[in-house]
Amino acid sequence: MNTPLSKSPWARDMSPEMARFISDLPKTEHHLHIEGTTPYDRLQRLQPEAYRDAPEHWGSEFRFDSFDHFLHVLGSHGLAWFTSPERYALAAEDIFARALTQNVRYIELSFDANFAAAVGAGPCAIAQAIHSVVPDGLEVVVFMGMTRDAYVNGCAEVIDQALRSEFITGIDLHGTEPLPLLDWTKRIWEAARAEGKVTKAHAGEFGPASNVREAVEILGVQRVQHGVRAVEDQAVLDLLGARGVILDVCPISNVKLKVVPSPEAHPLRKLIDAGIACTISTDDPFAFNNTLEEEYAFVHTTLGFGRDELRGLARQGIRNALVSEQKRKAWLDELEGVGKTGASAS
Repeated sequence: MNTPLSKSPWARDMSPEMARFISDLPKTEHHLHIEGTTPYDRLQRLQPEAYRDAPEHWGSEFRFDSFDHFLHVLGSHGLAWFTSPERYALAAEDIFARALTQNVRYIELSFDANFAAAVGAGPCAIAQAIHSVVPDGLEVVVFMGMTRDAYVNGCAEVIDQALRSEFITGIDLHGTEPLPLLDWTKRIWEAARAEGKVTKAHAGEFGPASNVREAVEILGVQRVQHGVRAVEDQAVLDLLGARGVILDVCPISNVKLKVVPSPEAHPLRKLIDAGIACTISTDDPFAFNNTLEEEYAFVHTTLGFGRDELRGLARQGIRNALVSEQKRKAWLDELEGVGKTGASAS
């Protein structure tokens, strides 16, 4: 898991200068699921007979058959590991250690309400466990995500507790997009904002552009996770631009889940050209065997983004990080200085 950038299939033919530029960028991660980051080496040590080999889905050419296939892979491994707040802390330690090696300064890390209900320790205990292992040099905020049927399917108490927790910064809607948006969802999203929480929603991944409109107009979110299918409807793009909605995009995830027909067809450039603010994240690194550096490499080698455009993506991430203005300014100042001297990268 987590191939070095110099050996990554997503960085083929990338110059050493560009690899160094990407590594030096101060980066942020706005779309990362902890249950999608199962610490496989720890799981192997725990159950060596059951998890002997490297998963086939780590191959760069692998594509999931469907979203259900992806959920099965994620769930079958995640449920084997995430059985207590302590296990969440161990997974978070690994995530944070890898982040620091890639010059990641900020992470929005989400955990799932259904997993929290299964653990039985409560969402506050899980969020506290994650916060307890945040290292110096990294800012972390914790979100709790939930599926579209979570509140009416056994997670009502967990969700209500999360809204009151000082350790949980916000909530997110995820899971199977084609499911309808039930009445409880709007109420909970409004209640979360009344509690000072930040609200997000997954939309425009497996669901159409209309799901993005729904997330913005009904749930009132300013942050959409994925949102790439917004390009299918100019009116939705206009809505995103008018309201300043940010899309937290995960290109390699979109490729391996076949959200896009080919790597080259990823619509990130179309979104940016339409004036939509986009950040870059990894989504579920256990499923996709990707790093944030590889996401930037993919955007460069496959989509043709140059140095200034990569800097712009990093800048957008910093601008939308939930940190103090003093910290934001320091990171932006550092960002503007990366790659300004020495040989030019291409």
